[in-house]
Amino acid sequence: MAKVLIVEDDEKLLNLLRETLTHNHFQVETAINGTDGSDLLRFYKYDVVVLDLDLPEITGTEICLTHRRSGGTTPILMLTGKSSIDDKERGFDVGADDYLTKPFDVRELLVRIRALLRRAEGGTTTVLTVGDLQLDAKLYRVTRNGIEIHLSRTDFALLEFLMRHPDEVFSPEALLDRVWMSGSDSTPQALYSSLKRIRKKIDNGNGESLIRSVHGFGYSLSSTGTKDKSEG
Repeated sequence: MAKVLIVEDDEKLLNLLRETLTHNHFQVETAINGTDGSDLLRFYKYDVVVLDLDLPEITGTEICLTHRRSGGTTPILMLTGKSSIDDKERGFDVGADDYLTKPFDVRELLVRIRALLRRAEGGTTTVLTVGDLQLDAKLYRVTRNGIEIHLSRTDFALLEFLMRHPDEVFSPEALLDRVWMSGSDSTPQALYSSLKRIRKKIDNGNGESLIRSVHGFGYSLSSTGTKDKSEG
């Protein structure tokens, strides 16, 4: 479940984009001015940023340029009410990855965002398979041995992230930063509770767990399973 930041000062459009992306199983955070948008992008990690070119306080151009100069690599889709080649060239020159001129069909926005995600992940598939566990990010469906497993939104997002990075170890802080919404109940206890719920639902009951705890480092998802089912 990709995490998207939308920075747009048109409140009506902002609400429409948030509702559309949420309905399509994205995690969405929003800002209505350049200052708030710049702060969120500086302190939190996102998979894609949808950024209006003309924002109050700090422009989208300035936000994009600052992000790139600081080493930020998050894909940025620039929105603008202007259609001239000069404006588009200016957006690409400061590091935007794509450009969409208002007004636009929200379906095109979804297509552009998914294309940026695939490019960033090197052609990411929507169907993930680890052993006999399968997750379909588009259909929002998890199965093991063909049996469907129902997960909450947060638990689904955490499992998807781990399945996209099998055998990689992530610290609790990294998982909270990548999966939980900024400013939410992103605490270690929330992470432990989520891991416990996921393990209970996806493990096959033979004492092995697909999610392993690496003492002193964090957690990873392994296709071979592990006897370790501890919460911490």
